[in-house]
Amino acid sequence: MLGLKFETETSWAEIAKDNLEQILTDHAFAEQKASANAISITINYSEETELVSKMLEIAIEELEHFQMVHQLMTKRGLTLGQAQKNDYALRLQQFFPKTTNRTKALIQRLLVAALIEARSCERFKVFSENIEDKELSEFYKELMISEANHYTIFLNFARQYQDKEIVNKKWQDLLTFEAELMRNRGKTAKVHG
Repeated sequence: MLGLKFETETSWAEIAKDNLEQILTDHAFAEQKASANAISITINYSEETELVSKMLEIAIEELEHFQMVHQLMTKRGLTLGQAQKNDYALRLQQFFPKTTNRTKALIQRLLVAALIEARSCERFKVFSENIEDKELSEFYKELMISEANHYTIFLNFARQYQDKEIVNKKWQDLLTFEAELMRNRGKTAKVHG
């Protein structure tokens, strides 16, 4: 369904499990960034009524996810650390050439957002299936479903703004690039690390 061209190894789940405070902190800030991205899209493309409505829903949901992660951490006596740099999203954004064309820029943003959501979904699935902690397993299963929904929304919107075949080609090229990027990851307790 997701179309990812590189699968996360289960060894990443072990790293994440052994560094729970780190993975939860990274996850919390990833949710914050996802919310901010959705809000940014509403600001920059405010004339796109349907898009704005959906992005507002996503922004609120992502902020709720941030709150859920933070509450989980607090309940377990963990502290939300400082946000750390993660070049994953930046590298994906750099894949596409800069453009002054608003429509092309929007499509690129939507494709990058779709891929981030798809990878998050895949990582949450791997984590939920490879952790003995029942509460965390259920928590990440639920979030996995939400990420899959967001992935679909972003990708479907991208396909509305340009010929579907052109968008699908860009999507496949981005997936190939991301697969190569991911081959060198999976060694840190980060959602996209």
